[in-house]
Amino acid sequence: MSKTTTSAVAEKKLEQTPVKHDQPAASEKAARDHSMFDAELSGAVLNMTLLGRILGWMKPYKYMFALSALLVLLWSTLSVMLPVIISVVVVDHIIRQEAESMAPDFGLIELTDWIALSLNTSPIVAACLLYAVVQLLWGIVGHAHRQTLIASVINGLRDLRLDLFQHLETRPSSFYDRVAVGRVMTRVTNDIEALYELLRGIGSLIGEFVPFFVALAIMLSIDPLLTGYLLLAMPVMAFVTYLFRRATRELFRKVRMSLSSLNQYMQENLAGLQVVQLSGREETNLAHYEDINWENRRWETKSMRLETFYGAFNDSMGSIAIGVIIWYAAPEVVQNEITLGGAILFTRFIDMLFHPIVALGEQTNILFRAMASGERIFQALDWDEKIHEPAQPTQLPARLAGSIEFRELSFRYDADIPVIDNVSVHIKAGEKLAIVGPTGSGKSTLIRLLGRFYDFADGKIFLDGIDLNQIHSHDLRRRVGVVLQDFHIFSGSVYDNIALGNASISKERAIAAAKTVNAHGFVSALPAGYDTELSERGQNLSQGQRQLLAFARVLAADPEILVLDEATASIDTETELLIQDALDKLTTGRTSIIIAHRLQTIQEADRIMVFKDGRIAELGTHAELLAEQGIYKELHELQFQEV
Repeated sequence: MSKTTTSAVAEKKLEQTPVKHDQPAASEKAARDHSMFDAELSGAVLNMTLLGRILGWMKPYKYMFALSALLVLLWSTLSVMLPVIISVVVVDHIIRQEAESMAPDFGLIELTDWIALSLNTSPIVAACLLYAVVQLLWGIVGHAHRQTLIASVINGLRDLRLDLFQHLETRPSSFYDRVAVGRVMTRVTNDIEALYELLRGIGSLIGEFVPFFVALAIMLSIDPLLTGYLLLAMPVMAFVTYLFRRATRELFRKVRMSLSSLNQYMQENLAGLQVVQLSGREETNLAHYEDINWENRRWETKSMRLETFYGAFNDSMGSIAIGVIIWYAAPEVVQNEITLGGAILFTRFIDMLFHPIVALGEQTNILFRAMASGERIFQALDWDEKIHEPAQPTQLPARLAGSIEFRELSFRYDADIPVIDNVSVHIKAGEKLAIVGPTGSGKSTLIRLLGRFYDFADGKIFLDGIDLNQIHSHDLRRRVGVVLQDFHIFSGSVYDNIALGNASISKERAIAAAKTVNAHGFVSALPAGYDTELSERGQNLSQGQRQLLAFARVLAADPEILVLDEATASIDTETELLIQDALDKLTTGRTSIIIAHRLQTIQEADRIMVFKDGRIAELGTHAELLAEQGIYKELHELQFQEV
């Protein structure tokens, strides 16, 4: 797995690689197992290659991250100074007036005396002022450290999320035919969030271990034997942490998978909510969701129980350590073998000594989640399935005539199921070709191949004599306008849904297109006209209005080739005349391919092609096909027979 920091770099490398064939070889297709995208992944405890790739997105913000590291070092130093002020300065020097303390004071005694002398106040007041200043600085520096750390992490993961979105957006239709959208969404949302917790935790750990080593050095200088007793707890805590890690590794993976299943099922139900309500499946779907939710709850509960036990154990070890200090140090304080301030300093340093181990254990939990999430994210980023683009794409002229030729074209989604079988047909420039046939005969697949949504190797498609596989898919799709039965509405205004971000489509041009296809009337009646915000999937528009808006979108883009895939299948009677008039205007001067089940909408087509089992069964005009007494004649009689 090569190291890369952005998917854009990977895309660029792929585009620069010469492509000899426009479809993956059979061995490549066989090796690409889409089920692996949905397979359970368990991250390694610490995958340095994976961690290096994650940190690669932090590189543009390395100076902010370095500033955070410097701030945490200063914050750690101040953390050590606070207990020293209380134990050494206040207890030993001021209260007990010890001649010499066993613990280092880091010059704080002299600083306290100087403050007392300068302000003409008592040493205890000076010590309180010093403690207040250090405490204030500790809070400010700690806040600045957290802010710079979080800012650098959020910026890096923002870039990663954008790159992941960009990469997933460019995967071909064949990818989403086989991969559940809910699981893809989990990678962009939950898995990125897990990386945030990891990177933030790594930055915080730096501030935990600096006081650890400083406190350990001071404690050894005061009383090596007592320090040795306390260090005996370290192997015990490490061993318990190891057992905890082993017990939770499988649990965390199951938590992630159950959460992914929840997201997937939720997405499927919300996307098909109308069907759910129409079929009265609310209770059935709720029961299924409860089963998945209970499974997630079961694994979450088990993991939380282990985490609670682990946290309680660590807290108990701290309390036991304080008891050991009191039991051991009390006689030595009485016998003046150790100062009272030194004994107090031991108790204050207990947290600094044990807390890094606790934090490391907690970070290990996050590490498990993050490594699995990282594997899932990079599995998506490294998924190289894409439409194979030509190394040197043919530049199309400013305006195409629109001639299309399918030559001995064959295609299959799966190795054993042919969908298009040796199709050859020539569509003249400006011709209106209608395609009819039974469901599943390959009609929609044919136009998806024309739009290069799938790679194909068997046969050719020519556009004005240019091999389609030698045209970049982006250039091609600008010349082919497609109107589907299920017109997709994006969040935004009516104008936004016509222009689709195309800077060349001004508002005036969008309005002109809407007027041409008879959409201007209903748009003008909307509360804010073309600035009206449409609801999700355009639910505040009727089916006919959405279709008219789809025609306006295509007309504004002004493609040379028009494809209508069941675009008039669900039109109400009131708007059918408007739709037919819009179609006549839309197809004028363009090569048009119309897929339809309603034969009355295609009788005026120049030619009609009857598709069956991926082959051309009949081809001719409406009158010619009726005269042949074949499949078209049967379809026509079924739709127009008198009742």
